[in-house]
Amino acid sequence: MTDARMRSREQERTDETETTDGCPECGGLVVNDEEHGESVCADCGLVVEEDGIDRGPEWRAFDSKEKDQKSRVGAPTTNTMHDKGLSTNIDWRDKDAYGNSLSSNQRQKMQRLRKWNERFRTRDAKERNLKQALGEIDRMASAQGLPDNVRETASVIYRRALEDDLLPGRSIEGVATSCVYAAARQAGVPRSLDEIADVSRVEKAEIARTYRYVVRELGLEVAPADPESYVPRFASDLGLSDEASHRARELLKTAKNKGVHSGKSPVGLAAAAVYAAALLTNEKTTQAKVSEVADISEVTIRNRYHELLEAEDTIPV
Repeated sequence: MTDARMRSREQERTDETETTDGCPECGGLVVNDEEHGESVCADCGLVVEEDGIDRGPEWRAFDSKEKDQKSRVGAPTTNTMHDKGLSTNIDWRDKDAYGNSLSSNQRQKMQRLRKWNERFRTRDAKERNLKQALGEIDRMASAQGLPDNVRETASVIYRRALEDDLLPGRSIEGVATSCVYAAARQAGVPRSLDEIADVSRVEKAEIARTYRYVVRELGLEVAPADPESYVPRFASDLGLSDEASHRARELLKTAKNKGVHSGKSPVGLAAAAVYAAALLTNEKTTQAKVSEVADISEVTIRNRYHELLEAEDTIPV
């Protein structure tokens, strides 16, 4: 009985091997129907295999130009690099693919290749300008903990400023900083001018002047900063609870309804709301700590604090 089963299995394997080249019914030619994911006999129409895996792209192209546009090979392009990430980068570490150190001759050769690679990547003054500016944008965004979408937006704004010839008479660092400030406000994660100036290489007055110029000339749509957008960051840095953060937003909403926020600094209002909310929810914090986190004076916090509580008809604590 066992020998019969073994012979039967061997026969099945033999049959399977024989049917891979032709139709198991009529021996005809088996062709692949990629549209339906099936292998079909061209003579009798028998479906030999179904639910096949389509290893091609998920998109369709109707001409060579459209195929080139839709094709995706390698890493995605990015506006945060002056060449959009399409060039080759040579690692600064003198090691091979296995992690072994290079010999002295190989190190000298790689150093020469790095030098020529950098020269080829920046062929003219415009590309050198863009490379320096995008490096500054990345550095400042990293120092402020801004997300990738802010860096992309800031890079696009700088590229537009460069194309529209807005840079003559202004420093690269100044325009780059104003682009970061504008991109952060557009993305809803604003930073105050003082915070941006802390990580920039230019003065606060120049940043503000260049920012107004770039926004006006490029027609950027930048809404006024909302004090509520600063609350989560301030509350997190102070270690306050969600209840205190929610209470601070309620104070700011009341102030907006009564027009208290008009003409006031959004950073100062947010800092005062966080301080007032901490007191109202019996959480420990001081004006000095809030002042340090928000980079705003204690006098401003005290003034806005009383205005917020008066707007809500609450007795100051």
